[in-house]
Amino acid sequence: MADDHRKALVKLLQANAYQHHMHDVFRDFVEMAACALANAIDPVGYDAREAQYMRIIGKYDAEESCRFAQALGALTGAMADEPGDVLGDVFGELEQGNAARGQFFTPASICQLLARLTLPPEHARALIAQRGFFTVQEPACGAGAMVIALALHLREHGINYQQHLHVTAIDVDARAAHMAYVQFALLGIPAVVVIGNSITLEQREVWHTPAHILGWWDNKLRRGYALGSAMDGARPVDPVTAAVAAPAHVGPALAVGQLELFA
Repeated sequence: MADDHRKALVKLLQANAYQHHMHDVFRDFVEMAACALANAIDPVGYDAREAQYMRIIGKYDAEESCRFAQALGALTGAMADEPGDVLGDVFGELEQGNAARGQFFTPASICQLLARLTLPPEHARALIAQRGFFTVQEPACGAGAMVIALALHLREHGINYQQHLHVTAIDVDARAAHMAYVQFALLGIPAVVVIGNSITLEQREVWHTPAHILGWWDNKLRRGYALGSAMDGARPVDPVTAAVAAPAHVGPALAVGQLELFA
């Protein structure tokens, strides 16, 4: 089924390239998908993203616009059936890479190997026991394949990445950053995706995934540990911070499993 969805995604984008350059079609698709997913949850920057979306979609007729919506549905179906770097694969199949700019997308098998070598599950569990979560930074994220491999590696070992992993992902190429944002959003990965330069520290745009916002990650990162972790018990509680982190209408923390995509 995942392959059927991926093939449908490719065909829909190719159909929209009859009257437009494929480079523009793919760029516009991931940018509009990012705007739509962000505006479903993030009120900060809503109007600017809505204007951005309308500016892009205005270049396409009604039939082409409908195909973009269907393409997002196909992408969602592909990632639900077989989570992974679907957009990276489609990007390669459509021959959209730019080797002249040093743009190379790491194969999934290499990403999976690096995830296993970099973060053994026992090390991840030790970090989680201490702070409640751990953070990862990807300074040249591309479509997010490395981060996705790490998240799936954690899930394979029974670690809920939606609760215990936070990612900061950066790429100088806006198209790549939008690809990463869309895939992180669909997989429920808490992340801040930055369009900017990791070397010069330039930041042109900052995008927060739905899981980042719904998981109160701004508060967790500012505090430096999760409530209920070892560090929580070792430090005095700031009543103001505690009130912000756990509003009165929210009950005690529940042990929940990994959320499936749109389940």
